[in-house]
Amino acid sequence: GKTTITVLVASYLHYVKGYDVAVVDCDFPQYSIHDMRKRDMDMTMKDNHYKAQAYEQFKRLAKKAYPVVCSKPDDAARLAESGVPLDFVFFDLPGTINNPSVVKTIAAMDYIFCPIAADRVVMTSSMQFATVINEHMISTGKTAIKGLHLLWNMVDGREKSELYGVYEEIIRELGLQVLQTFLPDSKRFRRELTGEHKAVFRSTLFPVDGTLAKGSHIREITEEILTIIGK
Repeated sequence: GKTTITVLVASYLHYVKGYDVAVVDCDFPQYSIHDMRKRDMDMTMKDNHYKAQAYEQFKRLAKKAYPVVCSKPDDAARLAESGVPLDFVFFDLPGTINNPSVVKTIAAMDYIFCPIAADRVVMTSSMQFATVINEHMISTGKTAIKGLHLLWNMVDGREKSELYGVYEEIIRELGLQVLQTFLPDSKRFRRELTGEHKAVFRSTLFPVDGTLAKGSHIREITEEILTIIGK
C-alpha cells in the first residue's frame, strides 16, 4: 500500500489543500509512481474530457501538477534539496532496510509512515522494519527523524474487532504508534483514469473525486498526518 497511499495523500495535499508537493520515487526498478504519472499524462493528452478537467484545475489552482522524480535511494535525499521551496517531499521507498543506501535515505526523513495490514506475514515484516528504525535510528537520537507512525491499510470493516486489538497491544508494547484513522479495503483504491470517464480515485494529476472520497478516509488520514507534523 506504500505507493497508493503516497499518491493519494500527495494529490490531496497538492490539489485540494494547496500545499506545494513533490514525490521522489525510489522504488527501483519498477518506479510505480513514475509509471502512474506517465499513464495519467498519456490518458489526459489523448482524451478531451480529462484534458478539459486538467485545464480547469490549472486555472482554478494556478499551479501545475506536482513533480515526480525517479531516483535510486542513494541520491534521494540530495535530489530533494533542489532549492525549490516545497511544503512536503514524499519518498516512496523499497520495503526493506537490508540496503545501506535505503538506511541512509530513511535517516534523512522527518517522518515515516508505514502501512500495515492484519495479516501475519505482513505484520511480522512490518514490525521488524519499524522496530529496527525505532530502536537504532530514533531512540538513539542519531537521526533527525521526528516520528514513526504505523497506519492500518485494507481494513475490512466487518473484521475490525478483537484481532486488531491484539495487534495494537503488541504495537504499544514495542513502543510504536499507530494512526487513529484506518484505510478500508475497497476496490476504489485501484480506480485510475479510464476512457469511460468514471470518477477518478488514484491519480497523480487529480485529487480523489469528492463522491469517492466519502468513506475512503483519505481526507481524515491526511488531516491526521497534518496534525502530527504540525501543519
